[in-house]
Amino acid sequence: MNNKYIYIFIILVIVVGLGIGYKKFIKSDSSQPVTTGKVREVTITTKKDEWKFVPDTIEADQGDLIKLTVINEDEYDHGIAIDAFGVSQRIPAKGTIKINFVVTQPGDFPFYCSVPCGEGEVEGKPRGHFDQVGKIHVRTIVVPESNK
Repeated sequence: MNNKYIYIFIILVIVVGLGIGYKKFIKSDSSQPVTTGKVREVTITTKKDEWKFVPDTIEADQGDLIKLTVINEDEYDHGIAIDAFGVSQRIPAKGTIKINFVVTQPGDFPFYCSVPCGEGEVEGKPRGHFDQVGKIHVRTIVVPESNK
Protein backbone atom coordinates (compact mmCIF):
# COMPACT_ATOMS: atom_id res chain seq x y z
CA MET A 1 0.00 0.00 0.00
CA ASN A 2 1.26 3.45 -0.92
CA ASN A 3 2.31 5.74 1.99
CA LYS A 4 0.16 8.52 0.55
CA TYR A 5 -3.01 6.51 1.26
CA ILE A 6 -1.90 5.71 4.81
CA TYR A 7 -1.43 9.41 5.54
CA ILE A 8 -4.83 10.27 4.04
CA PHE A 9 -6.46 7.54 6.14
CA ILE A 10 -4.76 8.76 9.34
CA ILE A 11 -5.83 12.38 8.67
CA LEU A 12 -9.39 11.25 7.97
CA VAL A 13 -9.52 9.31 11.26
CA ILE A 14 -8.18 12.34 13.16
CA VAL A 15 -10.71 14.74 11.58
CA VAL A 16 -13.65 12.41 12.30
CA GLY A 17 -12.40 11.85 15.86
CA LEU A 18 -12.10 15.59 16.47
CA GLY A 19 -15.64 16.13 15.16
CA ILE A 20 -17.07 13.45 17.45
CA GLY A 21 -15.10 14.82 20.41
CA TYR A 22 -16.32 18.37 19.74
CA LYS A 23 -19.94 17.29 19.53
CA LYS A 24 -19.79 15.10 22.63
CA PHE A 25 -17.60 17.14 25.00
CA ILE A 26 -17.36 20.78 23.86
CA LYS A 27 -20.55 21.85 22.05
CA SER A 28 -23.09 23.15 24.56
CA ASP A 29 -26.75 22.16 24.62
CA SER A 30 -27.72 25.85 24.45
CA SER A 31 -26.33 26.05 20.91
CA GLN A 32 -28.80 23.42 19.71
CA PRO A 33 -31.81 24.65 17.70
CA VAL A 34 -34.91 25.08 19.86
CA THR A 35 -38.16 23.43 18.79
CA THR A 36 -41.47 24.15 20.49
CA GLY A 37 -43.51 21.43 18.85
CA LYS A 38 -46.07 24.10 17.86
CA VAL A 39 -47.29 24.21 14.29
CA ARG A 40 -48.33 27.50 12.71
CA GLU A 41 -50.30 27.20 9.51
CA VAL A 42 -50.02 30.36 7.43
CA THR A 43 -51.46 31.21 4.01
CA ILE A 44 -49.91 33.96 1.90
CA THR A 45 -51.42 35.20 -1.34
CA THR A 46 -49.69 37.05 -4.16
CA LYS A 47 -52.46 39.44 -5.11
CA LYS A 48 -53.29 39.69 -8.83
CA ASP A 49 -51.32 42.48 -10.52
CA GLU A 50 -50.45 44.12 -7.17
CA TRP A 51 -46.88 42.80 -6.66
CA LYS A 52 -47.37 42.17 -2.96
CA PHE A 53 -47.79 39.35 -0.47
CA VAL A 54 -50.90 39.34 1.74
CA PRO A 55 -50.26 39.23 4.62
CA ASP A 56 -46.78 40.71 4.43
CA THR A 57 -45.91 39.92 8.07
CA ILE A 58 -45.83 36.52 9.77
CA GLU A 59 -45.53 36.20 13.56
CA ALA A 60 -44.04 33.09 15.17
CA ASP A 61 -42.11 31.90 18.22
CA GLN A 62 -38.58 30.57 17.98
CA GLY A 63 -38.80 26.83 17.35
CA ASP A 64 -42.24 26.82 15.70
CA LEU A 65 -42.86 24.71 12.62
CA ILE A 66 -44.28 26.94 9.89
CA LYS A 67 -46.58 25.22 7.40
CA LEU A 68 -46.76 27.83 4.68
CA THR A 69 -49.24 27.76 1.82
CA VAL A 70 -48.55 30.30 -0.93
CA ILE A 71 -51.26 31.07 -3.49
CA ASN A 72 -50.43 32.90 -6.73
CA GLU A 73 -53.41 34.78 -8.19
CA ASP A 74 -51.40 36.13 -11.14
CA GLU A 75 -51.19 34.88 -14.72
CA TYR A 76 -47.40 34.70 -14.38
CA ASP A 77 -44.94 32.96 -12.05
CA HIS A 78 -43.71 34.37 -8.77
CA GLY A 79 -41.31 32.94 -6.23
CA ILE A 80 -40.78 33.04 -2.50
CA ALA A 81 -37.41 33.06 -0.78
CA ILE A 82 -36.60 33.19 2.93
CA ASP A 83 -32.81 33.09 3.03
CA ALA A 84 -32.51 32.66 6.82
CA PHE A 85 -34.46 29.38 6.72
CA GLY A 86 -33.25 27.95 3.41
CA VAL A 87 -36.51 28.51 1.50
CA SER A 88 -36.53 29.29 -2.22
CA GLN A 89 -39.34 28.03 -4.40
CA ARG A 90 -41.12 29.03 -7.61
CA ILE A 91 -44.89 29.61 -7.47
CA PRO A 92 -46.46 28.76 -10.85
CA ALA A 93 -49.05 31.05 -12.43
CA LYS A 94 -52.46 30.48 -10.80
CA GLY A 95 -50.74 27.87 -8.64
CA THR A 96 -50.36 26.95 -4.98
CA ILE A 97 -47.31 25.61 -3.17
CA LYS A 98 -46.73 24.30 0.34
CA ILE A 99 -43.49 24.77 2.28
CA ASN A 100 -42.56 23.54 5.79
CA PHE A 101 -39.68 24.91 7.86
CA VAL A 102 -38.74 25.55 11.49
CA VAL A 103 -37.93 29.11 12.59
CA THR A 104 -34.82 28.27 14.58
CA GLN A 105 -33.64 31.76 15.49
CA PRO A 106 -35.30 34.92 16.82
CA GLY A 107 -35.39 38.19 14.87
CA ASP A 108 -36.93 39.76 11.80
CA PHE A 109 -36.30 37.91 8.55
CA PRO A 110 -37.31 39.15 5.10
CA PHE A 111 -39.08 37.09 2.48
CA TYR A 112 -39.32 38.21 -1.10
CA CYS A 113 -40.30 37.27 -4.63
CA SER A 114 -37.37 35.35 -6.07
CA VAL A 115 -38.62 35.25 -9.68
CA PRO A 116 -38.47 38.44 -11.80
CA CYS A 117 -42.16 39.16 -12.36
CA GLY A 118 -42.38 42.57 -13.99
CA GLU A 119 -43.98 45.81 -12.93
CA GLY A 120 -47.11 47.88 -13.33
CA GLU A 121 -49.26 50.42 -11.54
CA VAL A 122 -51.43 49.96 -8.48
CA GLU A 123 -53.74 52.85 -7.60
CA GLY A 124 -51.71 55.14 -9.89
CA LYS A 125 -48.39 54.30 -8.22
CA PRO A 126 -45.67 52.17 -9.81
CA ARG A 127 -45.11 48.75 -8.21
CA GLY A 128 -43.09 45.81 -9.31
CA HIS A 129 -40.96 42.82 -8.50
CA PHE A 130 -38.73 44.62 -5.99
CA ASP A 131 -41.77 45.81 -4.00
CA GLN A 132 -42.93 42.25 -3.34
CA VAL A 133 -41.43 41.72 0.11
CA GLY A 134 -42.52 40.77 3.60
CA LYS A 135 -41.06 39.72 6.92
CA ILE A 136 -41.22 36.94 9.46
CA HIS A 137 -41.03 38.20 13.03
CA VAL A 138 -39.74 35.42 15.29
CA ARG A 139 -40.07 36.01 19.03
CA THR A 140 -37.49 34.61 21.46
CA ILE A 141 -38.77 31.92 23.76
CA VAL A 142 -37.39 31.11 27.17
CA VAL A 143 -36.75 27.40 27.64
CA PRO A 144 -37.46 26.30 31.24
CA GLU A 145 -34.48 24.71 33.00
CA SER A 146 -36.41 21.43 33.31
CA ASN A 147 -36.56 21.13 29.49
CA LYS A 148 -32.84 21.59 28.90
